[in-house]
Amino acid sequence: MTLAGTSRIRFRALGGKHNFLIMKTEYYDLNGKKLCIPVPESYSDCITLIKSDRFRLTGKTESSFPIILRNLRPFGHHTRWLFWLRLSSYKGVFHPFCRFMYGITSRKAQVQIPPFSKIGYGLYTGHGICIIINEGTVIGNNVNISQLLNIGTNHCTPAIIGDNVYIAPHVSIVEDVKIGSNSSVGAGAVVTKDVPENATVAGVPARVLNYNHPGRYIGRRYPCE
Repeated sequence: MTLAGTSRIRFRALGGKHNFLIMKTEYYDLNGKKLCIPVPESYSDCITLIKSDRFRLTGKTESSFPIILRNLRPFGHHTRWLFWLRLSSYKGVFHPFCRFMYGITSRKAQVQIPPFSKIGYGLYTGHGICIIINEGTVIGNNVNISQLLNIGTNHCTPAIIGDNVYIAPHVSIVEDVKIGSNSSVGAGAVVTKDVPENATVAGVPARVLNYNHPGRYIGRRYPCE
């Protein structure tokens, strides 16, 4: 994995060309191109990431209060763990409580994603159960992940996943592979080698099937730039 740099960048928010959000951003090298990953430095930043996830799910721009209220209820949507994961990514005054709630909700969903994982805007989790992701994995913006996903490494060399990537159910991604933007990984695939941009791969081990319809399963993309 290569960290290419850290800076602050402007991201276009929903609602108009003059409405901008500024968040610290890390850059990673993905096959010679920059992959921009937001790094929350406040709870406001965390809420922005939560709103981006909700937009991927509903296609609507939601206000903060209904989102918070929905996830404070004893019973809620299957993505409650994602709400608490985002809040746990900032080590603020509420961090112990957020970690506690994330622990409860993630165990119920059988999800293991470390709180400080590098995850971009607009993560869509589908069914959102039975997911294990190594703590060093980098996940780009507007990525779809599915149930029974395993992203792992035995040598501290986790994967880097680009923007607008669809990962189907029951996929294993092994070691330091780089999955190019706008690509799709078919169900049951075992990915052991780099995936080119715009490619559809499947199989054990995964191989390129075609370059037709890149990113076609990535709907309701959260507009960030």
